[in-house]
Amino acid sequence: MAKDSDRLSLYKELEKQLKYSRFLHTMGVTFTATSLAMRYGADTKKAELAGLLHDCAKYIPVDEMERICEEGKLEISSFERGNSALLHSKAGSVLARTKYGVTDKEVLDAIRYHTTGRPGMTLLDKIVFVADYMEPGREEAPDLAEVRPLAFQDLDQALLRILSDTLVYLNGTGKKIDPMTQRTWEFYEKMVRHD
Repeated sequence: MAKDSDRLSLYKELEKQLKYSRFLHTMGVTFTATSLAMRYGADTKKAELAGLLHDCAKYIPVDEMERICEEGKLEISSFERGNSALLHSKAGSVLARTKYGVTDKEVLDAIRYHTTGRPGMTLLDKIVFVADYMEPGREEAPDLAEVRPLAFQDLDQALLRILSDTLVYLNGTGKKIDPMTQRTWEFYEKMVRHD
């Protein structure tokens, strides 16, 4: 996204591709990710690009997501198969590369892991993950009033709080927990709590 004309074209393309409510969410994530990038000294252009494209595969049918992942040589776990909530991030990272021409591995990984996280996340991974959870249009999570300022004070603490709240929510609804989310929480729980 070096040129302003490229940026404008991408914004216009996504506005056409996404439902309007998802486009507004995407704009919120982009704004929040670039704000967090400024706060923590990350590359704002990479944060903007990852924020813009993080949900680019959201409305593709799940069988198409699986095909995109397979063609992109991304392994699909048995837990992910048939699960669009998890697969859209992986498929999105492939689409970002093949459809939107993104070659930066850091940006592609931030898109790929924005739903589950991963142990040893990069700064950009954390920024996009946190931004997706707390962007201004989000209202579902009960603790957003605490998470939002925390994210600008201590990104790792905010990440751990989001992961913990996600696991509590999933356990409370009886939904199965993705193993990657569990591993990510375990990794950061040890790292943050024992530092």
